[in-house]
Amino acid sequence: MQDLMQDKGFRALPRFLKVAMSWSICNRSMIKGPGVHAIGSTRIACSNVYRRNVGALYFSSMSRNLNKLEESKKPEIIQKSFVELKPPSKAQKIWKNTKRITLFSLLVGGGILSYYVYSESHPGQQEKQAPFFKNGQKKKTIVILGSGWGSMSFLKNLDTSLYNVVLVSPRNYFLFTPLLPSCPTGTVEIRSIIEPVRAITRKLKGEVTYMEAEATEIDPVTKKITVKQSTTVHSGHSGDDSSSTKSTVDYGGMEEITTSVDYDYLVIGVGAQPSTFGIPGVAAHSVFLKEITDAVTIRKRLMDVIEAANILPKDDPERKRLLNIVVCGGGPTGVEVAGELQDYIDQDLTKWMPEVASDLKVTVVEAKSRVLNTFSDNLVHYTQDIFQDTNIDLRTDTRIKEVNDRMVMGTRHAKGGDEYVEFPYGLLIWATGNAPRGIVTSLFSKIDAQRNAKHGLFVDDRLLVNGTDNIYALGDCSTLKYAPTAQVAFQEGIFLGKHFKALHEIDTLNYRIENAHANDNVESLKRRVDRLQKNLPIFVYNHKGSLAYIGSERAVADLVWGSWSKVSTGGSFTFLFWRSAYIYMCLSVKNQILVCIDWAKVYMFGRDCSKE
Repeated sequence: MQDLMQDKGFRALPRFLKVAMSWSICNRSMIKGPGVHAIGSTRIACSNVYRRNVGALYFSSMSRNLNKLEESKKPEIIQKSFVELKPPSKAQKIWKNTKRITLFSLLVGGGILSYYVYSESHPGQQEKQAPFFKNGQKKKTIVILGSGWGSMSFLKNLDTSLYNVVLVSPRNYFLFTPLLPSCPTGTVEIRSIIEPVRAITRKLKGEVTYMEAEATEIDPVTKKITVKQSTTVHSGHSGDDSSSTKSTVDYGGMEEITTSVDYDYLVIGVGAQPSTFGIPGVAAHSVFLKEITDAVTIRKRLMDVIEAANILPKDDPERKRLLNIVVCGGGPTGVEVAGELQDYIDQDLTKWMPEVASDLKVTVVEAKSRVLNTFSDNLVHYTQDIFQDTNIDLRTDTRIKEVNDRMVMGTRHAKGGDEYVEFPYGLLIWATGNAPRGIVTSLFSKIDAQRNAKHGLFVDDRLLVNGTDNIYALGDCSTLKYAPTAQVAFQEGIFLGKHFKALHEIDTLNYRIENAHANDNVESLKRRVDRLQKNLPIFVYNHKGSLAYIGSERAVADLVWGSWSKVSTGGSFTFLFWRSAYIYMCLSVKNQILVCIDWAKVYMFGRDCSKE
């Protein structure tokens, strides 16, 4: 057996033959062997050969089976791997990148928004007011009258640490007037377009003293202002037939407070009040749209006439009169409030009171031959077409002569001559004309250079009131060659803020000249003062365009790019631009967020049809 295992031929045989031969030899040896020892030796040898070859054969067979299994599964594994490693499609890449960009934008936008919200709600420390600067120079006092566009723009652009600033206004908030026509119908809530004065002044560099009072008298000689604070809340109207009505709310138990305020510089930014042009009955029977209280009054009267008409029979003439809303004035305010009213009728009232909505009518009366007189001709025609499509009755070339509690009477200019016209109304909105306020007209007789002033104070190119050296006027209370718009007043405020910074620099140089030491170059300081005074800039208005909402989610815009290009556009995309522009113009992030929320609420739920 051992010799067989050493044989080269045996080794060369396949394993299964080796196993068979070993098993056969082993059996024969055990049968024919000479003895027990031989049998045992042969069995051991056969057993070793058998185990070695059978084990090798088993593992060889097992290896072949595994190889066959791997070969059978390799295509499937390769195929699966190929599917998993397949490069993403272009659409998948775009979607993946879009998700990443969106997530990144949300994180960045949320962070920026959180920063601005935190900054507005957590103002920093302010520099306190003081009679003198640290170098001994007197710190002059600026008194600002009003809290409108001009005054707030000036206040935000003034370095309030250079002056002791006193703000006097009976209205303790800033009103974003471009969105005021949206308030009566509930498109925008009232609180969303007002910003408290103290929230504005608290974020300035230097401390500002605010007095909720009304200036009743200005003495240019003694440089004193008399102010009156009472429990009466004014809507800003004078109450005579030449202007508008006064809306007051009186609370008893408190006395009227009157005091005086000294000033070194006075900035008048009280704006204007609606003018009735002396037409009888306008002040008594119409509602103006100038203040928040006016928007509330329009809302209440609108719902009153709707509910009253709902009770009357459909063929009753009184019902027809109540359901006629007349808007006097074809400027941006009149056009926008007419568009908002028609939107309320078409989009909301038709769902809750369809019988009333079908009979409710909006009429716009304009004395000139067209509405939006400052806009381009194509936008005027576009507005007229939209009014016609939305059933707004437009009456141009029509002058109001008299108003009573039920009827608007006037004349319409025609080719054959003027013809008499009547407009029965349930609600009359007066949205035309400006008149100076009482505090402004009182200066006409006190300053010789203002004797001939009628519509506002005469000012020079630096907004200095003619005949004075320390009184400035901006906005609607002044008379310039520019239209009395919020855009003009806003730019005047920016200019005046820079102007007072230059005045402080001149005052500082004069103080150094008066208190010069022996080694100071006085002549050089005087030359600097002369150069600064001669180079004081003048106000130049940069018209950036005009916007107006005309209803049915459409707007018109006359946009000006510098001095070389003008774009006139109207439609739905202009409406989106109109909204974006007004959101950007809001004074605070809070107002921007609230206005966007109001628009979203109207889009999802519609406007509210309740009175309050």
